[in-house]
Amino acid sequence: MHPLHRETHLIERIGWLRAAVLGANDGIISTASLLVGVAAAAKAPGEVLVAGFAGLVAGAMSMAAGEYVSVSSQSDTEAADLARERRELAEQPEAELSELTAIYVARGVEPALARQVAGQMTAQDAFATHARDELGLSAHGVARPVQAALTSALTFALGAAVPLVIAIFAPSTGAAATISVGSLVCLAALGAAGALIGGASIWRPTLRVTFWGAIAMGATAAIGTLVGHAV
Repeated sequence: MHPLHRETHLIERIGWLRAAVLGANDGIISTASLLVGVAAAAKAPGEVLVAGFAGLVAGAMSMAAGEYVSVSSQSDTEAADLARERRELAEQPEAELSELTAIYVARGVEPALARQVAGQMTAQDAFATHARDELGLSAHGVARPVQAALTSALTFALGAAVPLVIAIFAPSTGAAATISVGSLVCLAALGAAGALIGGASIWRPTLRVTFWGAIAMGATAAIGTLVGHAV
């Protein structure tokens, strides 16, 4: 007899991992791009740091607010669907049993067995069964607005701190290039770390985040240079 064991699946991390990777990635890219753009146009190093710190605070607040509103909308939709499902189970139990049976049949279970399974699952916990099998809602996928907002704000601030630290120690000449190279290295490391935590191959996420980071920094550097010459 095999001993009982609990399997830990990587998908259980999806809620906080998505918000964390998004926050840190956005923190590095947006702040580094801002610093590079200002460095290309600014006359004094202090202007670059002021812009960077302002970008860190504003970005963290924006990420928190955006994630909270977005995930709250998802949570509201989930709550509405669950309320309707609970009402239908109370008012039309036979129709809901037939609906659950049809779901199992569509997944390849023989009709008679599907009806039996649906009956047993309904007897055990009808609401949880319909939430999972009909609506596709499970514990690791439920929207958590506060968690998403706090995770995004914190990781954005940590990500934004990277190019800021680089800017503080960067030489006055060539600051834009130093910030760009250092930030791209950190972006590559972040992409690899996120892939490893999520159990995926590291190469595609690493190349993807580095590529788009380079595009963003290159664009702001070009704009900063043009604006600097114009004014």
